[in-house]
Amino acid sequence: MIARSITVDRSNDLFPESARASRIKPARPVPSEEPSLPNMDLPQSGPLPPSTPSQADGTTGTMPDGLDSSPAPADPDSLTAEERRLREARAGVPWRAWGPYLSERQWGTVREDYSDSEDAWSYFSHDQARSRAYRWGEDGIAGISDDKQRLCLALALWNERDPILKERLFGLTNSEGNHGEDVKEYYFYVDNLPTHSYQRYLYKYPQAEYPYNELLSVNRARSRHELEYELIDTGVFDDGRYFDVEVEHAKAGPEDILCRITVHNRSSQDAGLHVLPTLWFRNTWSWGDGGPKPRLARVESEHPVVRAEHQKVGVFYLYAEPEAALLFCENETNMARVFGAGPATPFPKDGIGDHLLHGADTVNPDGEGTKVAAHVRLVVPAGGQAAVLVRLTREGPETLPAPFAGADELIARRRAEADDFYEAITPPTVTDDAKTVMRQALAGAYEWNFGDVNPPVHAFAALFLQNLRRLPRPGQHRRVRPQRGLAHRRAA
Repeated sequence: MIARSITVDRSNDLFPESARASRIKPARPVPSEEPSLPNMDLPQSGPLPPSTPSQADGTTGTMPDGLDSSPAPADPDSLTAEERRLREARAGVPWRAWGPYLSERQWGTVREDYSDSEDAWSYFSHDQARSRAYRWGEDGIAGISDDKQRLCLALALWNERDPILKERLFGLTNSEGNHGEDVKEYYFYVDNLPTHSYQRYLYKYPQAEYPYNELLSVNRARSRHELEYELIDTGVFDDGRYFDVEVEHAKAGPEDILCRITVHNRSSQDAGLHVLPTLWFRNTWSWGDGGPKPRLARVESEHPVVRAEHQKVGVFYLYAEPEAALLFCENETNMARVFGAGPATPFPKDGIGDHLLHGADTVNPDGEGTKVAAHVRLVVPAGGQAAVLVRLTREGPETLPAPFAGADELIARRRAEADDFYEAITPPTVTDDAKTVMRQALAGAYEWNFGDVNPPVHAFAALFLQNLRRLPRPGQHRRVRPQRGLAHRRAA
């Protein structure tokens, strides 16, 4: 299955030359070239969609005000599109019901530590994470979810060399790293808006086998007085042998989200990549708390379509492109692999990965479950790029026969609205370089998890954004200090 839109473009190389540092550095801004698609019929600029209920229980999923907590200007015509959405959000329109609220690391955290020893790092390991169901949250790459993290959408990848499906970031625990816990990936928050109507994320995926064991063994053998052994030190990025995977989300409405995944091949040879946008429910049914089990099921349609139904979230539909194959399993523990017990289901959490990598009969042929991936295999030419689209919306196929009509136009419009928003809130005396730093800093700040799944982060993020709102205006030189004790929710 080959992507329909492929171009050659090496001007968009985002790999920082100084990426040997142990902490992630901001990427340079990505040029705004848009693949050409026919002009079609997604909503054009003008009045924003009317308010719609966010959830089946009638709540709107509104978030704490951050940058938008000051009174709006008196003249509505002077507002940017994002400022109008923020005003609507305060009035109850659920523009922030969906956003980047999915954790990047749930394994190895106190949230999933049920042990008597209280050793969170070893009780729930990265090796177990692909096979063992979480209870209190979920994680993923470039992920989004509703504000209670009940229905999640994130990206999985396979370069045809890795021993496992790349579904989450890898890092070392406190006892494995020579300087403690440390993420061993390169990922960047490139852009975001307060309502998450547009957001952009970049992940760098090697084309060679990911060196899980090498990173672990070398760092474990080093002393505290030596430098950390980083992913770039392993040589997997030599000669440009990697993919830049750019993930963009653009909202056509408060609960209508288009996702475009653009894969850039930075090497001098054609390379294959499996792209699997994955939708799943957080497991709330295996712990004896009652309530009906949610369900994902294939829908007969011209496009691959999945119907997602949850007692509180209501009904959503995930649309994939025609070449995608839908692979279903359950978001439930592989009891045999993790605990050596009898299987609770023939289609466990790691069923999609085992099927793709090993041909195992671990995906449900009946097309239903609580986890599904829209699998597409791309062959990306040397120096070229290819794109994959999915769309998550409440609108069913009977009223949405062309789910990707006008997709590129929508993304371009939301990106332009992001430009307008940041231009409006940035003091005119700020230099171009400082504008870039400020914008990417805010993009990172908007990645805080505002959902009630993690209340402490909810509260601290609100305080942090209130500080960011107090950026000095022209003529002011007031120093703004961040709140003490704030730590980014980045994986380790």
